[in-house]
Amino acid sequence: MILTEVGKIFVAFLIPPHPPLEKGGWGDLKGDLMHIPDGFLSHGMNATTFVISSGACAYGIKRVNRKFGEKEVPLMGVTAAFIFAAQMLNFPIAGGTSGHFLGAVFSSVLLGPWAALLIMTIVLVVQCLGFADGGLTAIGSNIFNMGVIGALGGYTIFYILFALLQKSRKGFFFALAMASWLSIVMGASGAAIELALSGTSPLKITLPAMAGIHAIMGVGEAIITTAAISLILKTRPDLVACYVPPHPSHPHAYRQAPNRAG
Repeated sequence: MILTEVGKIFVAFLIPPHPPLEKGGWGDLKGDLMHIPDGFLSHGMNATTFVISSGACAYGIKRVNRKFGEKEVPLMGVTAAFIFAAQMLNFPIAGGTSGHFLGAVFSSVLLGPWAALLIMTIVLVVQCLGFADGGLTAIGSNIFNMGVIGALGGYTIFYILFALLQKSRKGFFFALAMASWLSIVMGASGAAIELALSGTSPLKITLPAMAGIHAIMGVGEAIITTAAISLILKTRPDLVACYVPPHPSHPHAYRQAPNRAG
């Protein structure tokens, strides 16, 4: 699906860049700040993030094809549908902005980071083409911010924290909550840096505003992700890639599943 968008994106590069936002104002960015519209990023930024995102997705497809079986592929579809539906529900934050569930860490802990990247990519492409949520020229940047940074970066943070906390039950949920919160803040910060490098708005204005708003949204992300994974662990723990039922001799130990999480 990603490869079929290459031609369309190069055609869409003909759209002129959006002029700099006056006095650091948000202009058309008011609303869902994570889905960057057309014209807000420079052509060079869009091209760079598109190449990085395409390369990551290509590698992710290889990893998923090698590790996933008949059981996991339908679960990817169900997870993508859940995240797509959840992202349609926006809640107001402040100053005309709104937020929604991202689901990057949720899907990475459930199915592994590379599957999560592909899930986020599918969701973002459908939102862009079907609902004009995020610009076509900025699709690579949006995938980079919410897929590469959100899913791969968020999972990396989860993995490190989980390992540092000796893979305990409390450590599992603490790492899950922190990674979920940071995935939102890091993705928003990435978008702010891209806007600044594109000359759309100064970094000293964009970064604090974006990071500050999404730090609030990240609390909701952490709560929803932790609650959802906790519910799945109680009912179907075998579906969570980063969880293996503990050995009786270590009833509070959580371990990483070897088949899908890598």
